[in-house]
Amino acid sequence: MVPVMDVTLDRRGLIAGVVFSLLLTLAVYLGSQRFHGFDGALAGYCFATVFALFGVVYRYAVWLQRPATRVYWKRGWELFWQPGQRLRNTLLFFKMGWEKMLEQRFIRKRSRDRWLAHQLIFWGCVIAILITFPLTFGWLRFESDFTHPSNYLVVLFGQRLEFFTFPARGVIGWLFMHGLNIAAVLCLAGISLAVGRRVKDEAEISTQRFDNDIMPLVLLFAVSVTGMMLTVSNMFLEGKFYYWITTTHAVTVMLWLLYLPFGKFFHIFQRIANVGVWFYKAAGANGPQAECARCGEAYTSAMQREDLKAILPDLGFDYRNNEQAVDNWQNLCPGCRRKLMTLNQFRVTGKEFM
Repeated sequence: MVPVMDVTLDRRGLIAGVVFSLLLTLAVYLGSQRFHGFDGALAGYCFATVFALFGVVYRYAVWLQRPATRVYWKRGWELFWQPGQRLRNTLLFFKMGWEKMLEQRFIRKRSRDRWLAHQLIFWGCVIAILITFPLTFGWLRFESDFTHPSNYLVVLFGQRLEFFTFPARGVIGWLFMHGLNIAAVLCLAGISLAVGRRVKDEAEISTQRFDNDIMPLVLLFAVSVTGMMLTVSNMFLEGKFYYWITTTHAVTVMLWLLYLPFGKFFHIFQRIANVGVWFYKAAGANGPQAECARCGEAYTSAMQREDLKAILPDLGFDYRNNEQAVDNWQNLCPGCRRKLMTLNQFRVTGKEFM
């Protein structure tokens, strides 16, 4: 008999995902003026997006329940809202947000090629999401200006922005009409750099996995190419193969959206929660330091040591020992831990330490 896997859904994550999906559906209903501005041809994209975001919220809620993540999240917000530091912390939040999430300076320190690939893919995806999500939800559309039929104006949440009109064949019009093509070119350039590094770098070759490292690039490549082929069919092929390309593009986009909560792209959302880690590290560096019970050297923040003592038993690693002079292994610095382990190994084997 084939063993049956016992799959249990997390209750809190399920509730969070359902509530978010219901609120998003309500926002689509109201934002599209009760579906008056909703494009039925995009219904499949809309459903896949709602489902994908349900998966993201579900997994995010489960992830935040992990002991280490929960402590970082809780402590991060406590440190952010501490009295007298809120203005400073707000400025620090934007500074770190720029360096860590937008500029991604930590990747540039590792490798400029890796950083450039991340930047191209990141901004390509951001541009595509900023365009497609509002259009899919019916929150954004373009209409002809009644007074100047050759111009377009923006309709946002059902409100005609009369002050924002632009020529259909002008620069702004071209950017709006080809925004997704620009995003696709950025993604394809980033994918090319990423694939080139994974093919040439021996370290990458030895550690990469298809499902976690290659599959995201394959899906993103398929979405970008099929999306650009729509423009090619419309502008250069007189609409030939347009229906087939549209169907193929829809399938690739939906597959990418469904993969989003469960693949490597989920780390984009995890990066947001790193705000708590930043404040935690900053507070630890500026706060009291923990000294080793054996050598007296400072080796970490006192806050982190106490949190480790509380977290590790929940993970099955209980280093408490009331029979020894050092009642907890976490009270020792890494160097002293290695020394004591070596001494104990010699003691157990009956050999003398020279």
